[in-house]
Amino acid sequence: MTDDDMQDPRAIFRAEPQAEAGDANRRPIRARRNRLMVRLAQSLVQRQITPNQISQASMVFAALGLLFFWAASASGPIGQSLLLVLAALTIQLRLLCNLLDGMVAVEGGTATPSGAFWNEAPDRAADLLLFWGAGLFAAAPALGLGVGALALITAWLRELGRAEGFAPDFRGPMAKPHRMAALTFAALLAAFLPVSTDGATLMTWALWLIGAGVIATVARRSITLLHRLEARG
Repeated sequence: MTDDDMQDPRAIFRAEPQAEAGDANRRPIRARRNRLMVRLAQSLVQRQITPNQISQASMVFAALGLLFFWAASASGPIGQSLLLVLAALTIQLRLLCNLLDGMVAVEGGTATPSGAFWNEAPDRAADLLLFWGAGLFAAAPALGLGVGALALITAWLRELGRAEGFAPDFRGPMAKPHRMAALTFAALLAAFLPVSTDGATLMTWALWLIGAGVIATVARRSITLLHRLEARG
């Protein structure tokens, strides 16, 4: 690789498979090899958008999602449907930021010393904000915050295992991609329900189901970590 190539983001991204293979701490995501995602990440690098800024944007989208959920709870049928679609969109934009910040940092070669903080803290805030918002729409804010708190425990267990020297445990059944997919589906389903159907009730049931899946995830990761610690002696 020439000196000119080292300044070319496209040349950096051509080395993506090797960079990904060398980073065992990243969640395995097939979309990293998607051409559209690669081009988008290249464009961000060219525009000097930092991975930390992308991580911060994920919190902004999550905060907007909370506002859309909250506003939907006090809106008429048409307004509610629109706001729920917008809330679902913010969930997916949050996930897009989660994908791109890592690609820009690792494949784009723009990681910063504070990147570890910005890689984790916004994710935890986003989980709480989005589930709190869903709870507000369902008229059950405590339920939403409870599910968000349980989601924090799944991440804590993963990072505790990593701090102990083990490979990070990204397994579900309700890891971040799974719970965000479920929340997105619930928001869209509530948006397009018949006017006579109560979307808040549907969201309440969705939160209980997601919460049950998160509890199962906490249990699975806890058992795995305990076995690993005992096996290490």
